[in-house]
Amino acid sequence: MGSIDHRSYFSVSNTMVLVINTGSSSIKMALVEMPSEKLLSEAVTERVGEAGTILSWKVAGETQRFDLAGADHHVAMAKMLEILFASVDRASIAAVGHRVVHGGEKFIKPTLLDDAVIAEIKSLSHLAPLHNPANLLGIQAAMKHLPVIPHIAIFDTAFHHAMPPHACLYAVPYSWYSDYGVRRYGFHGSSHHYVAQQAALLLGREFDDCNLITAHLGNGCSATAIANGISVDTTMGMTPLEGLVMGSRSGDVDPGLHEYMARVSGASLAEISEALNRQSGLLGLSGRSNDMRTLLDATEAGDERAALAVDIFCYRLAKSLAGLAVALPQIDAIVFTGGIGEHAAVVREKTVAQLAILGVALDAERNRQHGRASHGFISKAEGSVPVLVIATSEETMIARYAYEVLKREENIT
Repeated sequence: MGSIDHRSYFSVSNTMVLVINTGSSSIKMALVEMPSEKLLSEAVTERVGEAGTILSWKVAGETQRFDLAGADHHVAMAKMLEILFASVDRASIAAVGHRVVHGGEKFIKPTLLDDAVIAEIKSLSHLAPLHNPANLLGIQAAMKHLPVIPHIAIFDTAFHHAMPPHACLYAVPYSWYSDYGVRRYGFHGSSHHYVAQQAALLLGREFDDCNLITAHLGNGCSATAIANGISVDTTMGMTPLEGLVMGSRSGDVDPGLHEYMARVSGASLAEISEALNRQSGLLGLSGRSNDMRTLLDATEAGDERAALAVDIFCYRLAKSLAGLAVALPQIDAIVFTGGIGEHAAVVREKTVAQLAILGVALDAERNRQHGRASHGFISKAEGSVPVLVIATSEETMIARYAYEVLKREENIT
């Protein structure tokens, strides 16, 4: 592929950033106009490499679907770009911003992609074997089809890079960190950063003068303490398995569990890790689903295990939010985001009810309306730490990061 000097291409007169998020079986794409941050179109190809591969493209509220049966990442990427450039001038794309899950300690800010950077991302795949290889597939496919446009990697871990040693190091032999990189890295950085910036606007404060606790709750879940605009602690760790109860991930468990289960069940380490990542969490507890909506409906219908899964999820979340308060000089607001955080009023109610010690109380009607009629605020107007519901937009944040790189590079002489 070679390294390309993109400086002659950089121009903030090219107004659009193409955001690409590639998973092992999906490719998500969004076209964002900058600096207005207007989302022009979005697309997703699901079940990549399977018989049922489907591409959905949404523009101006209308969705088109295309059958791409069996398409691999390169074929799916080519088709998505073909559809995009049928209606968008290729020359209007200022940059492509790629989500990359793990940047280790090397990548702490958005980074222009070239051969050397790609090789370093690949070398970090052992830290995120389910994510980085898939991210690289998307990068390589997109760079093949768009070889001149600048490609920029945006790392989930980068927002958390400034966590102090007392927050990010584990109490294990120090050589595990110095020799093997064992430490807490944190994830969902783009989401936490985006909703924290939005919270500062709603609070009428400067971002670097805000002390916030943000909870990103979806199929993957994490919470972060942000002091004066900087992530100082977070619940996910060296991998996205640590921390909160999630859709199919266990979150925190006793480290001795692996040895115990291997001994009593005969399962291999790989099988135990697979179970903790894909068969645990809400799915494992309920035996029914990893989807909170399904479990809330089942709870209403009297399913006791579904109710137990919801209760454990909320308790563990409240416990973590309270713990993160230790990292802050004060709490200016608590923010809920992600599919569960934005839409599950019951989860917010059950969680906040266990946080009275932090001086938090919800307004029942505001919470029921998900803050839509109260500028995102769902806490009581008086006597409570502000609690907000803010819709996340990782695509917007990735475009924002990429645009900042463009502006910085344009100043190169």
